[in-house]
Amino acid sequence: MIKIPLNKPTLLGREFQLIRDAIRRGQLSGDGYYSNRCADFLQKYLKGLHVLMTSSCTHALELAYLAAGLEPGDEVILPSFTFPSTANAFVLRGGVPRFVDIRRDTLNMDETLLSGARTRRTRAISPVHYAGVPCEMGAILAFAKSHRLCVVEDAAQALGASYRGQPAGSFGDFSAFSFHETKSCICGEGGCLAVRDPQSLERAEIIRQKGTNRQKFFRGEVDKYSWVDVGSSYLMSDLQAAYLYVQLQGLAGILRRRRQLYKRYAEAFRSDEDQGRLQLPVIPPHVEPGYHLFFIILPSEKERERIQEGLRRRGILSVIHYFPLHLSRMGRRFGYRPGDFPVTEELAPRLLRLPLYNAMTGPVQRRVITALKVLLSASARS
Repeated sequence: MIKIPLNKPTLLGREFQLIRDAIRRGQLSGDGYYSNRCADFLQKYLKGLHVLMTSSCTHALELAYLAAGLEPGDEVILPSFTFPSTANAFVLRGGVPRFVDIRRDTLNMDETLLSGARTRRTRAISPVHYAGVPCEMGAILAFAKSHRLCVVEDAAQALGASYRGQPAGSFGDFSAFSFHETKSCICGEGGCLAVRDPQSLERAEIIRQKGTNRQKFFRGEVDKYSWVDVGSSYLMSDLQAAYLYVQLQGLAGILRRRRQLYKRYAEAFRSDEDQGRLQLPVIPPHVEPGYHLFFIILPSEKERERIQEGLRRRGILSVIHYFPLHLSRMGRRFGYRPGDFPVTEELAPRLLRLPLYNAMTGPVQRRVITALKVLLSASARS
């Protein structure tokens, strides 16, 4: 029986109060009072980029590629080590993934491989800030600018993170965030899209509102709204936004707590890393992570399986993370094969995520640390 979960959705205290207020205000659909408050908060956080609240990060990514005008056959460079949504967002519209390998330190996209991945059909790059640690955005942006490529940041895990003092998610032409219940700030399901270019913003607004110019109508810019483009319903409801607004207002405290938990894990297992029993996450000196998750990398897949099973028997849930996309059924349909991305293939089966969530207490975390220490010691004696 699992007693310590990987994640536990956390209330900060005023969520029910604001949900009741949203009901009292009389608009429960998208772009209501709390949707606008959330967008305003995030726009300020992202240094003025315009923010559209969405029903998920997946939908935010889809919206980005539609607004960018991606055509069937156009290619997007992205890491194989990511969640399927990063690829599905454009594959759904006929786009083609151009996977690249990851760095050994941060497990982010290896920016030195971009040149080898680009072809004449490449239209965009999608850096994914894995575990809330920002990619090397300086090099990625320079490459994108030199080849006139669109940058779509997958910042699903990176709320609160920064690269050289600038918020992750504020670099790209488009940036998508997640407020899924596994993230730092949550509303069950939900996301947002940050947009840099005003023309792209205008099209994104239309696509997000079922392909209509409804936003212009609400602003008084047209006397009626109609169908003007392709689109769908990508809006977050105001009930979700009311919940999320409380969480966003508590972001500083949430990050502070998650940083404490993260640092405690890292300090506890530093000696085990020194003895070669595991590899800890690497945080480059010029970035501040969002402390979304904590992982360890074991010496082998077999050892990872043993440790994971040992934790499970002790009531502690730990999980592997991404199965490399290029090795999936869909990846093989695009012609990828084992051996294409050796670093991804080596590290992914050895990675194990440990429980980390906002309400995690010191005693609970110490139970995880103690259990893992016992299992690691047993490995050293065998």
